[in-house]
Amino acid sequence: MSQLDKIIADKRVEIEGRREKVSLEYLKSTASIRRQQPDFIESLRSSPMGLIAEIKRQSPSAGEIRPGMRPDHIAEQYEQAGAQAISILVDQKYFGAEEADFVMVRDAVSLPILYKEFVLYGWQVWHAASLGASAVLLIAAALEDEELSELLDLTTKAGMTPLLEVHTADEMKRACDLGASCIGVNNRDLGTFKVSLATSCELIADAPKDATLISESGIKTAEDVVRMHDAGFHGILVGEHILRQEKVGPAIHELMSGVWASS
Repeated sequence: MSQLDKIIADKRVEIEGRREKVSLEYLKSTASIRRQQPDFIESLRSSPMGLIAEIKRQSPSAGEIRPGMRPDHIAEQYEQAGAQAISILVDQKYFGAEEADFVMVRDAVSLPILYKEFVLYGWQVWHAASLGASAVLLIAAALEDEELSELLDLTTKAGMTPLLEVHTADEMKRACDLGASCIGVNNRDLGTFKVSLATSCELIADAPKDATLISESGIKTAEDVVRMHDAGFHGILVGEHILRQEKVGPAIHELMSGVWASS
């Protein structure tokens, strides 16, 4: 069983338990009274290269990333440094997240927030909406086409942007066939966990011309950002590299210097 398969199996058990405690009706009701959240794609497209700065406490491959981190303080620094959006991991078992992290950040900043989770059910989409998310991550490798189609449609109907994540040429074709309008290319191989920016450069050739395209994972230098910009990406998602720096604001300015300088 691959790492992703194990995570998905555990996630199904987790969500089944949570659905028994928190009803879908309650989540929909909570979502309906929330103020309208900022538009994810509009924010990303407002810059020559949109930065989605990620908040995560740990990962299976990297362990704890920033000991003692206060998510709201980090988010405020992201916003002050010019990030266009924030991504927040909400998985507890593998990424050490707490729902309170999302709420804390939502109350601290005005940026759109990506609900980054292993989404398998409509319940999770409405959970994202109830927390005030602007976008929801959907992972092609974790879902069949029928499931993806339903979740893409539901996310849009719930007033959020579905970000469909692909890792392979086959998954990019699936994204095209499903009419995805916002696609993320994850540069991490889910089998080996090795990261290569060549994945983004290869897969973008088959991406829909009118889609908003985001490169994810392995972006560490200003040269990497320029490379993704020149390849045709509209945004990048960066977490671990920034979080490991002592001062995240200057780290963002240095990372984005090659593409933001002309804005």
